[in-house]
Amino acid sequence: MIHAEFLTRTEGVKATRRKRRVRDKESGRWLRGADRAAAVCAEAARVTVIADCESDIYEAFADCPAGVELLVRAAHDRSVDEEAGRLFGHADGLPEAARAGLDVPAKAGRRARRATLALRFGAVRIARPRNGLRAGLPASLDLWLVDAREVDPPAGERPIHWLLLGTRPVRDLEAAREAIELYRRRWNIEQVFRTLKTKGFDIEAVRIEAERPLRNLTMASLVAAVVVQQLVHGREGDGQRSLTEAFDASDQPLLEAFCARLEGKTQRQKNPHPVGSLPYAAWVCARLGGWTGYYGKPGPIVMLRGWLEFHAARRGIEALGAFRNV
Repeated sequence: MIHAEFLTRTEGVKATRRKRRVRDKESGRWLRGADRAAAVCAEAARVTVIADCESDIYEAFADCPAGVELLVRAAHDRSVDEEAGRLFGHADGLPEAARAGLDVPAKAGRRARRATLALRFGAVRIARPRNGLRAGLPASLDLWLVDAREVDPPAGERPIHWLLLGTRPVRDLEAAREAIELYRRRWNIEQVFRTLKTKGFDIEAVRIEAERPLRNLTMASLVAAVVVQQLVHGREGDGQRSLTEAFDASDQPLLEAFCARLEGKTQRQKNPHPVGSLPYAAWVCARLGGWTGYYGKPGPIVMLRGWLEFHAARRGIEALGAFRNV
């Protein structure tokens, strides 16, 4: 977790949105997020800010901090150089460079499938928009385009189409594939919010009018949702990551006790990860959350159930210890 903002809406100001600076609007959060990424991750070898269509903002590209790369799904059919015309038409006209497979997960109303994507890429120069911009922005920006669109989707299914704009050069097929793989990681953000919202903590159903308690509760839930996502990431790790990334070191004995109770007789029912590692703890939480160890991979909601079960047990043990000391 690098940065979070709380937005409190009282009424809309859509009528004046084209006249205000980006940083003075809700959209400014995308720029501030990149600024925070640059500051907090200053020692990282590489920082990439990955965002959906809401972050397709000219100023976000123009003000991208030094040492940070930006990769955004395009939302606007922008003007490009005179020969190319408009962005979307320019992407349509690029030659197909290759095809790649993509595993599309199942969701409500959609079956899982293996999609075939046609890849196109190249340099593009986007022109500065006319509305709502501060003085001093460059008249154009040189970016890189990666277009991935599904070939022959199943009948009735909406085809996948990702048109990405980025600051990192995409001069060959390897770089184009890397951009696609990076954008796929954005799904982790959706999983965090899925845990935070209706399927998990149901933070949207909270009825607290006072702003400070609501922010405190939301922030605590968000931190917990990130921990749950760490467990999802750690479920298939190599054992090098410590359980202290998501638990206190003092939690290890209880995790081991649960593991001893949850393990079965078959090899598939054994925890295959080193004691004290994050994957070890993730396996325990998944089993506590209802995963059998046989079918599929435990997702964030299963991990959340197990994580809550573990902490309920820990609180019970702490309460029992306090009772005995009275």
